Amino acid sequence: MKEIILLKEGEIALKGLNKRNFEEAFMRNLRHRLKSIGHFDFHCDQSMVYCEPGDDVDMDEAVEMTSKVFGAAAMCRARVSEKDFECIAADALEYCGKQLAQAHSFKVAAKRADKTFPMTSPDICIELGGRILEKYPHLTVDVKHPELTVNVEVRETNAYIHTGNLPAAGGIPVGTSGRGLLLLSGGIDSPVAAYMMAKRGIDISCIHYVSPPYTSDRARLKVERLCEKLTPYLGDTTFYCVPFTKIQEALRDHVPSELFTIIMRRCMLKIAQKIAEQNNLQALITGESVGQVASQTMGAIVCTDNAVDMPVFRPVIGMDKTEIIEISRRIDTFDISIEPYEDCCTVFTPKHPKTRPNLKGVLEAEKLYDFETLIEEATAATEVKVIKL
Repeated sequence: MKEIILLKEGEIALKGLNKRNFEEAFMRNLRHRLKSIGHFDFHCDQSMVYCEPGDDVDMDEAVEMTSKVFGAAAMCRARVSEKDFECIAADALEYCGKQLAQAHSFKVAAKRADKTFPMTSPDICIELGGRILEKYPHLTVDVKHPELTVNVEVRETNAYIHTGNLPAAGGIPVGTSGRGLLLLSGGIDSPVAAYMMAKRGIDISCIHYVSPPYTSDRARLKVERLCEKLTPYLGDTTFYCVPFTKIQEALRDHVPSELFTIIMRRCMLKIAQKIAEQNNLQALITGESVGQVASQTMGAIVCTDNAVDMPVFRPVIGMDKTEIIEISRRIDTFDISIEPYEDCCTVFTPKHPKTRPNLKGVLEAEKLYDFETLIEEATAATEVKVIKL
């Protein structure tokens, strides 16, 4: 028996003259994600990507991995059959037999993409439905609300039999919308921000700030594990780890405590911009949501954005915490995010941070110490690691 994974294009199908570029990027990403499972051949035809496995491939694992690759609106695992009705009927009875035996009602849905096939779609439905009822007389036909649908798709080279579409990742292929640098904390929000921007085709790298001895190695390892959880969606991910202790100690000693968090965020963005520019990354990404904490009020965001010339994307900015948590559970980052290993953002946190900072006052406070030298030093001392799929 030969099985295949069929991936049905969504947004890619609307890309006009650029469609082929998106399809090639999608197939390239699929090939990379599935290489650890085995050999696959890919081709595209009529807004469908065909993912054909070689021998001895774990199809359950392949389907699971494929479902996390952005670019398809829907997908299915299907039996490959010859374009002959007798073969289609025999293969459908065999491939769907276990499910048919357990179901109470069914229908047949046929799609004849190859109009040279001698039977029409209704003919296929009637004839195959009759064969199924002969073998499974306990079944009833229910065309509106069937317990099981046997799908037959007759395409250019073969017919394909399956029992319905599975959820796909949606979005557009990673790498088709540029490259960005995500400020990845150990919290719930920033991994969700990475997922959402990757879904829009952005190739994501991650930057994290550590402040030993105030933060532990476990905090850094926690963030690297978050990266590992994200790689099925992002692909191999470059991880930048910035030593941030000297900057935070200088902030503690030289700026008003109520402005500590704002100026710290500005320093983080300045370092992130330098690393982004050095590595041809075009934008910064954060997991900030308006009003969630003191550093994420409208005034605070205006003050932090002023620190850089590069665009800063905030994909979760208008979301409630419950919405963010729901996505984090779906992408399996929530349990790691709530582990009690604190990142540098919790170090020296003021009791009464300013929620409505004035940009002029922030800039004046920033001049109280030579933070630019420390920013250059931290940038130069940044460690780089590739988190592989």
